[in-house]
Amino acid sequence: MSHLALSQGSLTAPVGSDFSIRRSVFKAQSINFNDKSWAPLLPLDLKTKNGGLRNQRIVCMSVQQASVPKVAVSPLQLEDANEPPLNTYKPKEPYTATIRSIERIVGPKAPGETCHIVIDHDGNVPYWEGQSYGVIPPGENPKKPGAPQNVRLYSIASSRYGDYFDGKTTSLCVRRAVYYDPKTGKEDPSKNGVCSNFLCNSKPGDKIKITGPAGKIMLLPEDNPNATHIMIATGTGVAPYRGYLRRMFMESVPKFKFGGLAWLFLGVANTDSLLYDEEFTKYLKDYPDNFRYDIALSREHKNNRGGKMYVQDKIEEYSDEIFKLLDDGAHIYFCGLRGMMPGIQETLKRVADGRGENWEEKLSQLKKNKQWHVEVY
Repeated sequence: MSHLALSQGSLTAPVGSDFSIRRSVFKAQSINFNDKSWAPLLPLDLKTKNGGLRNQRIVCMSVQQASVPKVAVSPLQLEDANEPPLNTYKPKEPYTATIRSIERIVGPKAPGETCHIVIDHDGNVPYWEGQSYGVIPPGENPKKPGAPQNVRLYSIASSRYGDYFDGKTTSLCVRRAVYYDPKTGKEDPSKNGVCSNFLCNSKPGDKIKITGPAGKIMLLPEDNPNATHIMIATGTGVAPYRGYLRRMFMESVPKFKFGGLAWLFLGVANTDSLLYDEEFTKYLKDYPDNFRYDIALSREHKNNRGGKMYVQDKIEEYSDEIFKLLDDGAHIYFCGLRGMMPGIQETLKRVADGRGENWEEKLSQLKKNKQWHVEVY
Protein backbone atom coordinates (compact mmCIF):
# COMPACT_ATOMS: atom_id res chain seq x y z
CA MET A 1 0.00 0.00 0.00
CA SER A 2 1.18 3.51 -0.70
CA HIS A 3 0.23 7.01 0.28
CA LEU A 4 0.70 10.42 1.71
CA ALA A 5 -14.43 21.13 15.60
CA LEU A 6 -13.36 21.95 18.76
CA SER A 7 -16.28 23.87 20.17
CA GLN A 8 -19.91 23.78 19.25
CA GLY A 9 -19.84 27.44 18.33
CA SER A 10 -17.13 27.60 15.69
CA LEU A 11 -17.18 30.13 12.89
CA THR A 12 -18.75 28.63 9.78
CA ALA A 13 -18.07 29.58 6.17
CA PRO A 14 -20.82 28.57 3.75
CA VAL A 15 -19.79 26.57 0.71
CA GLY A 16 -19.77 28.84 -2.31
CA SER A 17 -19.18 31.96 -0.23
CA ASP A 18 -16.53 34.56 -1.00
CA PHE A 19 -14.12 32.81 1.32
CA SER A 20 -11.45 31.43 -1.00
CA ILE A 21 -9.92 28.00 -0.74
CA ARG A 22 -6.24 28.70 -1.36
CA ARG A 23 -4.75 25.87 -3.39
CA SER A 24 -1.17 24.83 -3.84
CA VAL A 25 0.86 26.32 -6.65
CA PHE A 26 2.93 23.14 -6.84
CA LYS A 27 1.42 22.16 -10.16
CA ALA A 28 2.72 19.15 -12.03
CA GLN A 29 3.36 21.34 -15.05
CA SER A 30 4.71 24.46 -13.30
CA ILE A 31 6.61 24.31 -10.03
CA ASN A 32 7.92 27.34 -8.21
CA PHE A 33 9.82 26.15 -5.17
CA ASN A 34 10.64 29.66 -4.01
CA ASP A 35 7.01 30.67 -3.73
CA LYS A 36 5.97 29.92 -0.17
CA SER A 37 2.31 30.55 -0.98
CA TRP A 38 2.10 26.93 -2.13
CA ALA A 39 0.66 25.78 1.23
CA PRO A 40 -1.29 22.67 0.19
CA LEU A 41 -5.02 23.11 0.49
CA LEU A 42 -5.02 25.56 3.34
CA PRO A 43 -8.60 25.82 4.52
CA LEU A 44 -9.44 29.49 4.21
CA ASP A 45 -7.92 32.81 3.28
CA LEU A 46 -9.77 35.11 5.66
CA LYS A 47 -8.30 38.43 4.65
CA THR A 48 -7.45 40.26 1.48
CA LYS A 49 -4.08 41.96 1.09
CA ASN A 50 -5.42 45.16 2.62
CA GLY A 51 -6.57 43.27 5.68
CA GLY A 52 -10.31 43.58 5.01
CA LEU A 53 -12.61 40.64 5.59
CA ARG A 54 -13.81 39.11 2.33
CA ASN A 55 -17.08 37.94 3.76
CA GLN A 56 -19.27 39.22 6.53
CA ARG A 57 -21.72 36.29 6.57
CA ILE A 58 -20.65 34.88 9.91
CA VAL A 59 -22.96 32.15 11.13
CA CYS A 60 -21.66 31.62 14.64
CA MET A 61 -18.49 32.11 16.62
CA SER A 62 -17.09 30.78 19.88
CA VAL A 63 -15.30 33.06 22.33
CA GLN A 64 -12.35 30.64 22.56
CA GLN A 65 -11.89 30.14 18.83
CA ALA A 66 -13.28 33.43 17.49
CA SER A 67 -10.56 33.77 14.87
CA VAL A 68 -10.67 30.18 13.63
CA PRO A 69 -13.00 29.59 10.68
CA LYS A 70 -14.62 26.27 9.90
CA VAL A 71 -15.77 25.18 6.48
CA ALA A 72 -19.36 24.05 5.92
CA VAL A 73 -19.54 20.60 4.36
CA SER A 74 -22.13 18.68 2.38
CA PRO A 75 -24.00 16.46 1.93
CA LEU A 76 -24.55 15.87 5.63
CA GLN A 77 -26.19 12.54 4.77
CA LEU A 78 -22.64 11.20 4.77
CA GLU A 79 -22.95 11.28 8.56
CA ASP A 80 -26.06 9.08 8.67
CA ALA A 81 -24.64 5.58 8.18
CA ASN A 82 -23.88 3.53 11.28
CA GLU A 83 -21.32 1.38 9.47
CA PRO A 84 -18.60 2.41 7.01
CA PRO A 85 -19.09 1.64 3.31
CA LEU A 86 -17.05 -1.39 2.27
CA ASN A 87 -16.12 -2.69 -1.19
CA THR A 88 -18.82 -0.80 -3.02
CA TYR A 89 -16.81 -1.43 -6.17
CA LYS A 90 -14.81 -4.61 -6.69
CA PRO A 91 -11.86 -5.40 -9.00
CA LYS A 92 -14.05 -7.13 -11.60
CA GLU A 93 -16.42 -4.15 -11.76
CA PRO A 94 -14.44 -1.04 -10.79
CA TYR A 95 -15.76 2.50 -10.85
CA THR A 96 -14.40 4.82 -13.53
CA ALA A 97 -13.53 8.13 -11.90
CA THR A 98 -11.77 11.24 -13.23
CA ILE A 99 -8.49 12.82 -12.21
CA ARG A 100 -9.23 16.35 -11.03
CA SER A 101 -5.76 17.61 -10.13
CA ILE A 102 -2.18 16.47 -9.52
CA GLU A 103 0.28 18.49 -7.46
CA ARG A 104 3.84 17.87 -6.41
CA ILE A 105 3.95 18.56 -2.68
CA VAL A 106 7.65 18.18 -1.81
CA GLY A 107 10.53 20.55 -2.33
CA PRO A 108 13.54 20.20 -4.65
CA LYS A 109 15.78 18.59 -2.01
CA ALA A 110 13.35 15.81 -1.14
CA PRO A 111 14.58 12.35 -2.13
CA GLY A 112 11.96 11.30 -4.63
CA GLU A 113 8.69 12.84 -5.73
CA THR A 114 5.39 12.80 -3.83
CA CYS A 115 2.14 13.94 -5.40
CA HIS A 116 -1.24 14.95 -4.03
CA ILE A 117 -3.87 13.61 -6.39
CA VAL A 118 -7.54 14.59 -6.27
CA ILE A 119 -9.99 12.13 -7.85
CA ASP A 120 -13.56 13.05 -8.76
CA HIS A 121 -15.98 10.18 -8.06
CA ASP A 122 -19.09 12.41 -8.26
CA GLY A 123 -20.27 11.17 -4.87
CA ASN A 124 -20.65 7.58 -6.08
CA VAL A 125 -17.83 6.01 -4.03
CA PRO A 126 -18.29 7.39 -0.49
CA TYR A 127 -15.78 6.46 2.21
CA TRP A 128 -14.84 7.21 5.80
CA GLU A 129 -11.62 8.67 7.14
CA GLY A 130 -8.95 5.97 7.49
CA GLN A 131 -10.13 3.82 4.59
CA SER A 132 -8.35 3.02 1.33
CA TYR A 133 -9.17 3.04 -2.36
CA GLY A 134 -7.90 0.46 -4.81
CA VAL A 135 -6.49 1.71 -8.11
CA ILE A 136 -6.23 -0.46 -11.23
CA PRO A 137 -3.59 1.02 -13.54
CA PRO A 138 -4.09 0.65 -17.29
CA GLY A 139 -2.43 -2.13 -19.20
CA GLU A 140 -2.08 -5.88 -19.06
CA ASN A 141 -0.99 -7.92 -16.08
CA PRO A 142 2.53 -9.10 -17.01
CA LYS A 143 2.03 -12.32 -15.07
CA LYS A 144 -1.44 -13.01 -16.50
CA PRO A 145 -1.57 -12.16 -20.21
CA GLY A 146 -4.96 -10.81 -21.19
CA ALA A 147 -5.91 -9.95 -17.62
CA PRO A 148 -5.96 -6.41 -16.18
CA GLN A 149 -3.34 -5.13 -13.77
CA ASN A 150 -3.67 -6.01 -10.10
CA VAL A 151 -5.29 -3.58 -7.70
CA ARG A 152 -2.96 -1.33 -5.70
CA LEU A 153 -4.28 0.05 -2.42
CA TYR A 154 -3.75 3.66 -1.36
CA SER A 155 -4.76 5.19 1.94
CA ILE A 156 -7.17 8.06 1.46
CA ALA A 157 -5.71 11.46 2.35
CA SER A 158 -8.93 13.45 2.73
CA SER A 159 -12.02 13.49 4.89
CA ARG A 160 -15.22 11.95 3.55
CA TYR A 161 -16.14 15.38 2.14
CA GLY A 162 -12.99 15.63 0.04
CA ASP A 163 -10.78 18.63 -0.61
CA TYR A 164 -13.72 20.58 -2.05
CA PHE A 165 -16.00 19.80 0.92
CA ASP A 166 -18.81 18.54 -1.32
CA GLY A 167 -18.49 14.77 -0.91
CA LYS A 168 -17.56 14.27 -4.56
CA THR A 169 -13.79 13.81 -4.45
CA THR A 170 -11.13 11.83 -2.70
CA SER A 171 -7.43 12.55 -2.38
CA LEU A 172 -4.41 10.25 -2.49
CA CYS A 173 -0.84 10.95 -1.37
CA VAL A 174 1.44 9.00 -3.71
CA ARG A 175 5.20 8.71 -3.83
CA ARG A 176 6.52 7.89 -7.26
CA ALA A 177 8.29 4.51 -7.08
CA VAL A 178 11.49 4.69 -9.13
CA TYR A 179 14.05 1.89 -9.43
CA TYR A 180 17.76 2.64 -9.73
CA ASP A 181 20.19 -0.06 -10.78
CA PRO A 182 22.59 -0.56 -7.84
CA LYS A 183 25.51 -1.17 -10.19
CA THR A 184 25.08 1.70 -12.62
CA GLY A 185 23.11 4.08 -10.43
CA LYS A 186 20.83 4.78 -13.38
CA GLU A 187 17.06 4.60 -13.42
CA ASP A 188 15.55 1.46 -14.92
CA PRO A 189 12.05 2.46 -16.12
CA SER A 190 11.12 -1.17 -16.72
CA LYS A 191 11.23 -1.75 -12.97
CA ASN A 192 9.52 1.46 -11.85
CA GLY A 193 6.28 1.22 -9.89
CA VAL A 194 3.48 0.84 -12.44
CA CYS A 195 0.63 2.40 -10.49
CA SER A 196 2.49 5.21 -8.71
CA ASN A 197 3.98 6.40 -11.99
CA PHE A 198 0.60 6.17 -13.72
CA LEU A 199 -0.90 8.35 -10.99
CA CYS A 200 1.92 10.89 -10.83
CA ASN A 201 2.02 11.16 -14.64
CA SER A 202 -1.74 11.54 -15.02
CA LYS A 203 -3.40 14.80 -16.03
CA PRO A 204 -6.68 16.46 -15.10
CA GLY A 205 -9.48 14.81 -17.05
CA ASP A 206 -7.79 11.41 -17.28
CA LYS A 207 -9.94 8.43 -16.35
CA ILE A 208 -9.00 6.11 -13.50
CA LYS A 209 -10.46 2.78 -12.38
CA ILE A 210 -10.98 2.56 -8.62
CA THR A 211 -12.27 -0.06 -6.19
CA GLY A 212 -13.33 0.01 -2.57
CA PRO A 213 -13.45 1.65 -0.20
CA ALA A 214 -11.63 -0.90 1.94
CA GLY A 215 -10.46 -1.24 5.52
CA LYS A 216 -11.73 -0.78 9.05
CA ILE A 217 -8.62 -0.95 11.24
CA MET A 218 -7.74 2.74 10.75
CA LEU A 219 -11.22 4.17 11.14
CA LEU A 220 -11.34 7.15 13.49
CA PRO A 221 -13.32 6.19 16.62
CA GLU A 222 -15.82 8.97 17.27
CA ASP A 223 -17.78 7.58 20.21
CA ASN A 224 -15.78 9.86 22.53
CA PRO A 225 -15.14 13.29 20.95
CA ASN A 226 -12.76 14.12 23.80
CA ALA A 227 -10.47 11.12 23.25
CA THR A 228 -6.72 11.29 22.63
CA HIS A 229 -5.39 10.12 19.27
CA ILE A 230 -1.63 9.52 18.88
CA MET A 231 -0.78 9.27 15.17
CA ILE A 232 2.60 7.96 14.00
CA ALA A 233 3.59 8.08 10.34
CA THR A 234 6.54 7.75 8.02
CA GLY A 235 6.31 9.52 4.67
CA THR A 236 3.07 9.04 2.80
CA GLY A 237 1.72 7.11 5.79
CA VAL A 238 0.51 10.52 6.94
CA ALA A 239 -2.38 10.21 4.47
CA PRO A 240 -5.14 8.95 6.80
CA TYR A 241 -4.16 11.44 9.49
CA ARG A 242 -4.69 14.34 7.11
CA GLY A 243 -8.28 13.11 6.77
CA TYR A 244 -8.70 12.83 10.54
CA LEU A 245 -7.31 16.31 11.15
CA ARG A 246 -9.39 18.02 8.51
CA ARG A 247 -12.47 16.48 10.13
CA MET A 248 -11.33 17.53 13.59
CA PHE A 249 -10.11 21.05 12.90
CA MET A 250 -11.08 22.30 9.45
CA GLU A 251 -14.63 21.18 8.81
CA SER A 252 -17.87 22.21 10.50
CA VAL A 253 -19.39 18.78 11.13
CA PRO A 254 -22.59 19.04 13.19
CA LYS A 255 -22.34 15.50 14.57
CA PHE A 256 -18.63 15.58 15.47
CA LYS A 257 -17.23 18.32 17.68
CA PHE A 258 -13.70 17.31 18.57
CA GLY A 259 -12.48 18.43 21.97
CA GLY A 260 -9.75 15.91 22.70
CA LEU A 261 -6.06 15.74 21.82
CA ALA A 262 -4.62 14.82 18.41
CA TRP A 263 -0.85 14.25 18.50
CA LEU A 264 0.95 13.68 15.20
CA PHE A 265 4.46 12.24 14.87
CA LEU A 266 5.80 12.41 11.31
CA GLY A 267 9.11 10.98 10.14
CA VAL A 268 10.62 12.00 6.79
CA ALA A 269 14.10 12.51 5.35
CA ASN A 270 14.41 16.30 5.45
CA THR A 271 12.51 19.57 5.57
CA ASP A 272 11.72 19.47 1.86
CA SER A 273 10.09 16.06 2.38
CA LEU A 274 7.49 17.29 4.87
CA LEU A 275 3.96 16.60 3.68
CA TYR A 276 1.01 18.94 4.35
CA ASP A 277 3.21 20.83 6.80
CA GLU A 278 1.39 24.14 6.34
CA GLU A 279 -1.94 22.54 7.15
CA PHE A 280 -0.57 20.90 10.29
CA THR A 281 1.26 24.02 11.40
CA LYS A 282 -1.94 26.02 11.04
CA TYR A 283 -3.82 23.57 13.30
CA LEU A 284 -1.00 23.92 15.82
CA LYS A 285 -1.44 27.68 15.81
CA ASP A 286 -5.24 27.65 15.87
CA TYR A 287 -5.76 24.78 18.33
CA PRO A 288 -2.71 24.68 20.64
CA ASP A 289 -4.62 22.88 23.38
CA ASN A 290 -5.91 20.16 21.09
CA PHE A 291 -3.14 19.47 18.58
CA ARG A 292 0.53 18.55 18.93
CA TYR A 293 2.90 18.04 16.01
CA ASP A 294 6.38 16.52 16.25
CA ILE A 295 8.63 15.74 13.30
CA ALA A 296 11.71 13.56 12.89
CA LEU A 297 13.98 14.52 10.00
CA SER A 298 16.43 11.64 9.61
CA ARG A 299 18.91 13.58 7.47
CA GLU A 300 18.81 16.77 9.53
CA HIS A 301 18.10 15.82 13.16
CA LYS A 302 20.15 13.77 15.62
CA ASN A 303 18.73 11.55 18.34
CA ASN A 304 20.02 11.65 21.91
CA ARG A 305 22.63 9.00 21.03
CA GLY A 306 24.06 11.08 18.19
CA GLY A 307 22.56 8.99 15.41
CA LYS A 308 19.94 9.83 12.84
CA MET A 309 16.56 10.89 14.22
CA TYR A 310 13.81 8.48 13.25
CA VAL A 311 10.20 8.58 14.31
CA GLN A 312 10.80 5.93 17.00
CA ASP A 313 13.44 8.21 18.56
CA LYS A 314 10.88 10.99 18.78
CA ILE A 315 8.43 8.54 20.38
CA GLU A 316 11.07 7.57 22.95
CA GLU A 317 11.64 11.24 23.72
CA TYR A 318 8.01 11.53 24.84
CA SER A 319 7.62 7.94 26.02
CA ASP A 320 6.52 8.66 29.59
CA GLU A 321 3.75 10.95 28.40
CA ILE A 322 2.70 8.55 25.65
CA PHE A 323 2.50 5.59 28.03
CA LYS A 324 0.42 7.61 30.48
CA LEU A 325 -1.98 8.62 27.71
CA LEU A 326 -2.28 5.00 26.60
CA ASP A 327 -3.03 3.97 30.18
CA ASP A 328 -5.78 6.58 30.15
CA GLY A 329 -7.36 5.10 27.02
CA ALA A 330 -5.65 6.93 24.14
CA HIS A 331 -5.76 5.43 20.65
CA ILE A 332 -2.43 4.98 18.88
CA TYR A 333 -2.07 4.61 15.11
CA PHE A 334 0.85 3.55 12.91
CA CYS A 335 0.90 4.05 9.15
CA GLY A 336 3.75 3.90 6.67
CA LEU A 337 6.41 1.53 5.42
CA ARG A 338 6.36 -1.91 6.97
CA GLY A 339 9.98 -1.45 8.00
CA MET A 340 8.99 1.22 10.52
CA MET A 341 7.35 -1.23 12.93
CA PRO A 342 10.32 -3.32 14.19
CA GLY A 343 12.19 -0.21 15.35
CA ILE A 344 9.06 1.23 16.94
CA GLN A 345 8.20 -2.05 18.69
CA GLU A 346 11.76 -2.34 19.95
CA THR A 347 11.64 1.19 21.31
CA LEU A 348 8.29 0.64 23.05
CA LYS A 349 9.55 -2.60 24.58
CA ARG A 350 12.67 -0.88 25.87
CA VAL A 351 10.59 1.90 27.38
CA ALA A 352 8.20 -0.60 28.97
CA ASP A 353 11.10 -2.56 30.45
CA GLY A 354 12.46 0.65 31.94
CA ARG A 355 9.10 1.29 33.54
CA GLY A 356 8.94 -2.22 34.97
CA GLU A 357 6.13 -3.22 32.59
CA ASN A 358 5.75 -6.26 30.37
CA TRP A 359 5.42 -4.95 26.82
CA GLU A 360 3.83 -8.09 25.39
CA GLU A 361 1.10 -7.97 28.04
CA LYS A 362 0.59 -4.26 27.53
CA LEU A 363 0.36 -4.65 23.75
CA SER A 364 -2.15 -7.47 24.14
CA GLN A 365 -4.30 -5.25 26.36
CA LEU A 366 -4.11 -2.33 23.91
CA LYS A 367 -5.29 -4.60 21.10
CA LYS A 368 -8.05 -6.01 23.28
CA ASN A 369 -9.21 -2.49 24.11
CA LYS A 370 -9.09 -1.57 20.37
CA GLN A 371 -6.58 1.20 21.08
CA TRP A 372 -3.92 -0.18 18.71
CA HIS A 373 -4.27 0.54 14.97
CA VAL A 374 -1.64 -0.49 12.41
CA GLU A 375 -1.60 -0.18 8.63
CA VAL A 376 1.76 -0.71 6.97
CA TYR A 377 2.76 -1.59 3.41
